[in-house]
Formats: sequence, C-alpha cells, structure tokens
Amino acid sequence: MTLDYNRRGVIAMSAGMVSFVMNDILVKFVSHTLPAAQLIFLRGLLSVVVLLLLARMTDPQALTREWRLHMTQRWVLARSLLDGAASLVYLSALFNMPLGNATAINMSTPLLIALLSGLLLGVHVSLLNWLIIGLGFAGVLLVVQPQAEGFNAWAWVALCGTCLHAMRDMCVRFIPHQVPSNAIATGTALTATVMAGIWSLWIDWVAVSPLHWLMMAAASVFLSSGYFCLILATRMADMSVIAPFRYMGLLTAVVAGFVIWGDVPNGMAWCGMLLLVGAGLLMLRLNRQLPEPD
Repeated sequence: MTLDYNRRGVIAMSAGMVSFVMNDILVKFVSHTLPAAQLIFLRGLLSVVVLLLLARMTDPQALTREWRLHMTQRWVLARSLLDGAASLVYLSALFNMPLGNATAINMSTPLLIALLSGLLLGVHVSLLNWLIIGLGFAGVLLVVQPQAEGFNAWAWVALCGTCLHAMRDMCVRFIPHQVPSNAIATGTALTATVMAGIWSLWIDWVAVSPLHWLMMAAASVFLSSGYFCLILATRMADMSVIAPFRYMGLLTAVVAGFVIWGDVPNGMAWCGMLLLVGAGLLMLRLNRQLPEPD
C-alpha cells in the first residue's frame, strides 16, 4: 500500500467519522419524540435516496443491472447485514445513554478490529501498533471522562454494536475491487432500512414535524457521506494507519458539546486530545519507516 493511498485513506476516515458523529447528534435530538425503529427507517429511506442520486451523478454505470447485482455479492451482503444489525443495536443504545459514553465505547472499534484480525485472519499486529492504538484509546477516555453511572445496561448494548461495526469493517477487505464503493454504500443503507422497517411493524408510529423531517434529511446526508468515506478508507489504506483517525469523531463530539450545550473541555480532556493527535502522527511516522512492498 503506497503512502499516497494511506494519506487519502486518512482523509476519508477522518471525514467519515465526523459525518457519523454529526448524524448521531441529529438523530439523538429527534429520538426524544420519535420511536427508534421509525426514526431509523425514515432516515434510512432518505439516505438511500441520497446515495442513489449521488451514485447516478458520479457513476455512469450506476443503477444498471450489473451495478445492482454487485449489492448481492456475498461479502457485500455480509457487510450490509452486519452494518444493519450494528446500526439498530448501537443507535438503540445511543438513544438511552449519554452521547459521550456511547462515543467512547464505539471508539474501541480499532482495538476490536486488531484483535479479530489476529484471531480470525492470522494478521500479525505488532506490539508497537497495539501500543499506539492503545494510546489513542487512552486519549478517548481522557476526553470523554465517562462517569460510572453512565455505564449502565445500555453500555453493554453499545459494546455489542461496536463489535458488529468491527466485523463489518473487516468484511470490506474481502470485497472484490471491481465492486463500486457507491454500490456497497447503497446496499448497506438499504439493508439497514429494511431491517428497521421490519422492526417498526411492532411499534406505534407518531406524526413527524417539519423540523424533524429536516433534521432527518440532514442526518441522512451525513450518514451517506460517512458510509462512502468509511468504505473508501478501508478499501484503499492500511488498516493500522487509518485506525487512529477514527478518533476524529470524538473531537467532533467535543466541539459539538461546546457549541450546542456549552461544555468546555477541562485539563484532562485537552491532554486526551493531545494523545489522540499524537497517536495518529505516530502511526503515520511508523508507516513511513516501513519499506514499500515489492
């Protein structure tokens, strides 16, 4: 993997994480009045429309029969099912616990990916990579500073969703390169929407206000962008390089907390931010020192 691809992967990962957190913030607002299943289903419909329009504008082959068949490729389908399950599980937890705590748990995805890659795929994860990713996660905890009362039963649900996210990201490595990223993203959004729609059959729907429609529309744009950027990053770059940049989502959460709720980071939080940035720079420096593969 060339250094240029890794740099692009870092940019895509950072943009994707920011997009996902913005989506989380918006849907958390809407979740105060809409049932989770209804919210996820409606946001999913809007996301599918956005992704289809984006695919049509950027890819002449989009929406053809061959393009649609790509969404049924086994690893694409596996990724879509895992993402759909992860979305339902993680968002259910997010709606019932503090955003910071849920974000902290979700930031453990790189550790889970490294662990699962070593256990299931036989991938060698060096001690130095473990230390750098661990350093980044320590920074996450310093920034979020989760309180003990925040880790209730829903925290275990959030952890289950995070495990599903890690398995989802691992699937991307097995998807053939000829499968377009926009087909993967669209298939993912469509699967999550169908799963939420089935779930919504067992709940009572409520009326949606114009403001909530607008917020869900904005969330769908952020979600669609996050899907595309995450897929792009995991397909083009070394996973060990881009993993620390998942923490950009946490920095976004801190900024949003200040702008929306007036939360000002304390000394420990600023130290955590430095650790997060340091972990990313160390990972990139380590990658530069590695010889290019023949």
